[in-house]
Amino acid sequence: MNLNSIEPIFHLSVASTGVLLPKTRTVKSGRSLKKPFALIALILCHFCFIGRATAQVYGSDFHTVTVTVATITAVQVSSPSVSLTITGAGAVAGQDALGTVVDQTSNLLWGVNSANRKITVNSNLAAPQFTLKVVALSPTVGTAMPEVTLSTTASDFLLNIGRSTGSCTLRYTGAALASQGTGTDSHTITFTVTN
Repeated sequence: MNLNSIEPIFHLSVASTGVLLPKTRTVKSGRSLKKPFALIALILCHFCFIGRATAQVYGSDFHTVTVTVATITAVQVSSPSVSLTITGAGAVAGQDALGTVVDQTSNLLWGVNSANRKITVNSNLAAPQFTLKVVALSPTVGTAMPEVTLSTTASDFLLNIGRSTGSCTLRYTGAALASQGTGTDSHTITFTVTN
């Protein structure tokens, strides 16, 4: 067989339907290749159609999602109660002051998402018999004010805590005088975030 005399046997022609159809060629042996090439063309068209179909966009839609954040202010005291007892240990004869007692076992924690905020402190006890003071130690955010003698009037406790979360240690100091006698003061201490 002379290989130079064999014509190319795979030619595709486009029919009026737009589908690729094989052109019939005959090799020297006289066998027709129309059927095998028709099958190959059919398979190729099938895969091309599937590829185009899966890439189509059948539709889309959209909607609006809005996230709104309200003003949030969270304040928490770590322990529900603190007890201070003045026993007279260290009292000096002839002096009215019987001594002081200190507690710093509790913490104040806060979370604020508004600017220009501070924390104030006050007691609900209108006429305390003994003196009770409080100060913020080591605040993680803000500026601690000097020690406050507690009363029903709110006093500045921490400044510049806006848009932050933080904490500080609460140091309470109780003091008594001999002239004040004995007794018990029960305070409800309120910490308030304000402008």
